[in-house]
Amino acid sequence: MSNPYDIFIIGSGVAGMAAAGQAAQRGLRVALAEGGMFGGLVLNINRLWPGPEGMPESGVDLSAELMMRATELGVENIPEHVTAIEAGEGGGWTVVTGAARHAARSVIVASGASHRALGIPGEAEFEHRGVSHCADCDGPMVRGKPGMVVGGGDSALQEALILAEYCPVVHLVHRGDRFTARPDFVEAVGAAAPISVRFGTVVEALEGAGGLSHARLRDLRSGAQDRVEVQGFFAMVGLVPNTGFLPPGAVQGQEPLAVDDHLETSLPGMYAIGAVRAGFGGEVGHALEDANRAVAAICARLQAA
Repeated sequence: MSNPYDIFIIGSGVAGMAAAGQAAQRGLRVALAEGGMFGGLVLNINRLWPGPEGMPESGVDLSAELMMRATELGVENIPEHVTAIEAGEGGGWTVVTGAARHAARSVIVASGASHRALGIPGEAEFEHRGVSHCADCDGPMVRGKPGMVVGGGDSALQEALILAEYCPVVHLVHRGDRFTARPDFVEAVGAAAPISVRFGTVVEALEGAGGLSHARLRDLRSGAQDRVEVQGFFAMVGLVPNTGFLPPGAVQGQEPLAVDDHLETSLPGMYAIGAVRAGFGGEVGHALEDANRAVAAICARLQAA
């Protein structure tokens, strides 16, 4: 570890790949670690809205372009999961993967987030057997069958609209009494004939024999329960940041990472961008902005050292 990276980036979603390319373009020595598929959650989106100007509109194409740019600029891709980050000897950080220990002057955490589970009976049991997280990907598999989406934000309403292209009925279940999504999504849902909205309602369990067949619902106002046929189930109730590998002092439970105006965490030299950080806007353009801000801050820090 005698030749540390200037920046070690953890996670190859849009924010991580963009930061890697920008840092390498500035002449920095950069590593990008990802133990799974590069692209992150954006791979589930066939058409990005609003899309980044002058860049591909699909999540797959955008991810491929960002990774190609980073690779061509000399970013070292490390196809391993990061298991820990430790304070480095004499400053900086040591990033631990399954196969090696890597020294870095600074770290960018771009590990993203995972879909938050409802935690109800049957949810884990029927994963990939009716329970899904991507209507773009799995909508065709429930064509002609009843579907259900849980949530009231942008993601939930978008999923319901996509699912309505395949399913004769889409139950859109929200525990609140109004949606929090963009007005145009709310309007589109109201105009989509297959979508049946259930406000003030929660899903208590998923049931089936071999595969998902029904959902048990409860009305929060009356307490009334009913059992609804459903063979495609999509819970869009927020995200959980992927922070399990971070050192003590950086993480507060399952909360997103707190950062300052330069996107630096409470640990000097460690930055957080994209869905893993508090205050992230959620759009592709916001991820690209995060990448630019963090790389600029690190360059200023390295020049001052």
